[in-house]
Amino acid sequence: MSDDTIHESRRSRSRQGLATYLRRIARALGRGEPVPVDEGGTVTVEPAATGDVEVELERADGTVHFEVEMEWPDEAAAVDEDASASKATFELYADSADEYRWRLRHDNGNIVADGGEGYADKRDARSGIESVQRNAPGAHVVDVSRDEEPPEEGGSDATFELFRDNADEYRWRLRHENGNIISDSGQGYASKQKAKQGLESVKSNAPGAAVEEPEE
Repeated sequence: MSDDTIHESRRSRSRQGLATYLRRIARALGRGEPVPVDEGGTVTVEPAATGDVEVELERADGTVHFEVEMEWPDEAAAVDEDASASKATFELYADSADEYRWRLRHDNGNIVADGGEGYADKRDARSGIESVQRNAPGAHVVDVSRDEEPPEEGGSDATFELFRDNADEYRWRLRHENGNIISDSGQGYASKQKAKQGLESVKSNAPGAAVEEPEE
């Protein structure tokens, strides 16, 4: 990368994953918020109100290139190379049965999500964290009590399900398309709105949250 390149990355994505990534950018643009450049949101750009957009489609060396480039005057676009990516931290720990578990703790001390199960191998617990970081931001939200189905377009490889438990409290769980529950609220809420606020906190804080691991 040249001295003028602030961030550059390349990775393979499914069509659905690409839609999720672009939706994050579009949502930030629409709300007038800083636009996340990297996966964790540690690098952001706050665009000017008006800019130039260049779209290019070309075929070269057996590859089709579809490029969308946005430009603003340097003085009109604020770049933050050390953005606050998350207000929460993943805590990976061993429970009393010597199984590895994780929880997502907000800076205010509240636990906003957990893995819901123990793992014999710490690597499996860490994989669970990575799955939540990857899937939570773009996951659709459905109300199971109303038999809602997630839209076919967009989203991620998982869906947030809102439901009522046996105590008539609202909870959420994040279910992967393979059927596995990869995260849950860990607690019940008196109102559906509170449960939604909880999962929205996971959506915004999980991707860039640091992971604290126990010392071996």
